[in-house]
Amino acid sequence: MHELKKALTSMFVSKEWLNSPFAKKSDGKKVENLVVGDAKFWDAFVYCLKSVISLVKVLILVNGDSKPTIGYIFEAMDRAKQKITKKFDYVSSRYKRIWEIIDEKWLLQLHRPSACSCILS
Repeated sequence: MHELKKALTSMFVSKEWLNSPFAKKSDGKKVENLVVGDAKFWDAFVYCLKSVISLVKVLILVNGDSKPTIGYIFEAMDRAKQKITKKFDYVSSRYKRIWEIIDEKWLLQLHRPSACSCILS
């Protein structure tokens, strides 16, 4: 979606959009204002991309058919956090909250007996 930002923005000024019934509906206007007029939307979008891509890779690893060892999962999570750090140019104020959320969720998962037993088996 971010790669198509320019095309999306252009769509909202096209004749097709302006003649579309969606352009006249409140939801259509909200989306148009978000995509075209809200720079914070795109900033937040990029922030999410930088934060999530590395974590999704860890989730895919953990959710796969073969169950990796806990050490391998720890290493994957550490690598993900380092990639996030790099994507935010090593400025801790940019990624600190993301790390806090990761650590909080990670700690909760590690203290669930069912989560540990399936990882260790």
